[in-house]
Amino acid sequence: MEHTINALPTARQPGCPFDPPKELLEAREHGPISRLPFAGGREGWLITGYDLVRSVLADPRFSSRKELMSHPTIDVTGMEIPPAPPGEFLMMDEPQHSRYRKPLVGKFTVRRMRLLTERVEQIAAEHLDAMEKAGPPTDLVTAFAKPIPAIVICELLGVPYEDRGRFQEQIDTFLSGETSDEDLIAAYTATQQYLAELVAAKRANPTDDVLSDLLDSDLTDEELRGMALILLSAGFDTTANMLGLGTFALLQNPAQLAALRADPALTEPAVEELLRYLSVLKGFFRTALEDVELGGQTIKAGTTVALSYNTANRDPERFTDPHVLDLRRQEGGHLAFGHGIHQCLGQQLARVEMRVALPALLNRFPTLRLAVPAEEVALRPEIADIYGVKSLPVTWDV
Repeated sequence: MEHTINALPTARQPGCPFDPPKELLEAREHGPISRLPFAGGREGWLITGYDLVRSVLADPRFSSRKELMSHPTIDVTGMEIPPAPPGEFLMMDEPQHSRYRKPLVGKFTVRRMRLLTERVEQIAAEHLDAMEKAGPPTDLVTAFAKPIPAIVICELLGVPYEDRGRFQEQIDTFLSGETSDEDLIAAYTATQQYLAELVAAKRANPTDDVLSDLLDSDLTDEELRGMALILLSAGFDTTANMLGLGTFALLQNPAQLAALRADPALTEPAVEELLRYLSVLKGFFRTALEDVELGGQTIKAGTTVALSYNTANRDPERFTDPHVLDLRRQEGGHLAFGHGIHQCLGQQLARVEMRVALPALLNRFPTLRLAVPAEEVALRPEIADIYGVKSLPVTWDV
């Protein structure tokens, strides 16, 4: 029987900060695909099952193009949505998508990211030293989770050290889900302006970084600016929230935390399990370019589908006891980084940062614990593109 979900949920269940909203889990129980009315009376679909989400992500009949997208809550009737700006390749199809992605692939290989491990270790140690010196309590988000990926991605792109704080604030503003439209546009515009100046500075004086490496290509300054924006926002916000929310999840699962502390060999599987369990990037949208049969339903050409990564990664048909955090889980293949041609370019960088930072934190502070009751931890709103904790007050024994 066909199932309909009336609207995308805007809150999670009290006391369940790591679980997807109840309405999404209930939709998955009815089947992997549900009707989802979009704003303006448009037809839409919600895909919650692992196999269907994965198949859509790999299917060229579904487009990522910004100008084709409808939205569940924003009525775009009569509006002419512009294409994604040059270089912002996440919302493009082939061949434009590959024009921007291909020059970057070699910069984010497993080997190159592993070579970065030593630098990530230094950055993590510096921030742990500062935490130890200042003493408890502290907000782990501002002291540790945000600065590590921010410094790493800024160094990769060649952003001068003194500009990083301002950058972090601007990116926070347009990704937090808690900003007025005016503030969001102002932060986006300021970031674009800064990146335009940065590209011009690299043209005049190239340095040893990813942005300078791309100057030899036929990419225009405008395209380089757009690519830099994608790398900055994706490379900073997702990992910062995985470090913050991941630490929160471990502190709430003391047996798993103890197992990770006791066995360094658990680090890699622990990172993969946290990525699956938390799914901080909750989903994406795709638009059908032609009529497509999917899960027993016909998705008509021009219809946008919402892909729910967090329910796909909790699908009981794919993962045993999916709502349990199990650092020894054998099943791989989560969709936290997406799938197909748009699979996250920086996934190896995120893995390196998490594999270094989480054990370093837990080993430095063996008595690390929340400084407030769990229900008082401030969470990002469900409407934010990326889920996480706004702050994580922690303490430890001195």
